[in-house]
Amino acid sequence: MIASRMSSQDLSITAKLINGGIAGLVGVTCVFPIDLAKTRLQNQQGKDVYKGMTDCLMKTARAEGFLGMYRGAAVNLTLVTPEKAIKLAANDFLRQLLMQDGKLEQEPDITLVSDGSWLQRGCTGCLATVSAGKPLTQRNLRMEMLAGCGAGICQVVITCPMEMLKIQLQDAGRLGPVCHQAPASATPTSRPYSTGSASASTHRRPSATLIAWELLRTQGLSGLYRGLGATLLRDIPFSIIYFPLFANLNQLGVSELTGKASFTHSFVAGCAAGSVAAVAVTPLDVLKTRIQTLKKGLGEDTYSGVTDCARKLWTQEGAAAFMKGVGCRALVIAPLFGIAQGVYFIGIGERILKCFE
Repeated sequence: MIASRMSSQDLSITAKLINGGIAGLVGVTCVFPIDLAKTRLQNQQGKDVYKGMTDCLMKTARAEGFLGMYRGAAVNLTLVTPEKAIKLAANDFLRQLLMQDGKLEQEPDITLVSDGSWLQRGCTGCLATVSAGKPLTQRNLRMEMLAGCGAGICQVVITCPMEMLKIQLQDAGRLGPVCHQAPASATPTSRPYSTGSASASTHRRPSATLIAWELLRTQGLSGLYRGLGATLLRDIPFSIIYFPLFANLNQLGVSELTGKASFTHSFVAGCAAGSVAAVAVTPLDVLKTRIQTLKKGLGEDTYSGVTDCARKLWTQEGAAAFMKGVGCRALVIAPLFGIAQGVYFIGIGERILKCFE
């Protein structure tokens, strides 16, 4: 009996991992150009190279071709599955630790899956459903939030270096070769990566492997984790906002007859909650992007940390700078959550596992 239960639990975790990986791969492929535009808009200082998302994508396509809009996508596609695996394992472990006997009070038939969606137990692929007669208690909601935040903290082991490398590749085409020189006042910790001689480094297109090797060689492991504090400051508030907001929005669509919300309502609720959370933490995302960007244009500031970045941003560019790329960020996050919910709803992971039974 116990072995059967453990086998079923392992199957469920494996299915969630497959679903999370597929959702990440599909999501990255669909929205990556918008994410590239967000990074370039957030990094603009002084005279704007791009007037907005559309202008950025059009200029990128003309100057770098269609594939230029997917610079850095390989990094995300490679690391999104281990990122999901860490978040899933941490979330399940923390839920077991925080919940009494690993179960929710009053046994509501829902659980929080690795991407932040609410998944009904015993219903393959069904998600975002709350039993009408068994409401989620406030204590359990807080525990789910803590578990989600803890999982978010754990996943930065992958998220931080992944975004560190991705941002370098995304921002590589923002400025011309002449402007891609680092300012003379740049500190050793913020100097641009190189491939050997100075002349060669300005003409050779960077790769994730090259950048990672240079960072490890010159700065050690800390080079890949530059901006770790800013990443945590962004991801933890996002989880705190998203989880309860989605649960409450989804509860509004629960049918009295079926005791669950429709897929359409859950999809919209996930997109709405994701957008609100994304907009709310955009200032922190701007700080993270600025801190993690190694190459700077002529006259562009370098930053020693979150406080220094926030101070310089406020005094030199004004309050509006903290919301740069906010529209792009909302357009990236909302579809990602929608795609994830679609994958879980279809139950692709479960279908794949059945083929091997």
